[in-house]
Amino acid sequence: MPAIRSRSRGWALQVLYAWESRGEPVALRAFLAQFLSERRVSGRARGYIITLIEQIADHRPAIDRGLQDCLHNWRLERLSVIDRNVLRIGAAELLYLPDIPPRVAIQEAILLAEKYGTAQSPRFVNGVLDALMRAAPAPGEGS
Repeated sequence: MPAIRSRSRGWALQVLYAWESRGEPVALRAFLAQFLSERRVSGRARGYIITLIEQIADHRPAIDRGLQDCLHNWRLERLSVIDRNVLRIGAAELLYLPDIPPRVAIQEAILLAEKYGTAQSPRFVNGVLDALMRAAPAPGEGS
């Protein structure tokens, strides 16, 4: 299961990257459906891709606000598309998927940043998501 979720996170990053690179003309859920219809993605991976993208589609303004609050001297929209969307995936897991341990969500985001980002991306992603984890209410508190 962990390897499938890791691959699913990579696919989710590709979905978000392609969606955002095209100027977001279509709703994220509709774009996901189109993306999955055009790609050969295993059925086992699809479920978690859909879960991640749905959480981001449902909560993107709150995710982006939470991330922006943890960025110091940066604006979310000025980050690279890869870094921004790696952060969104990690934040979605931290904030909305309680079955994913916070340290696992952060480590998986770091791995995505290592694979797809720049040399500075892993440390940056780690710092932002660690700050978000510390700032987020514990499950059952608040939102």
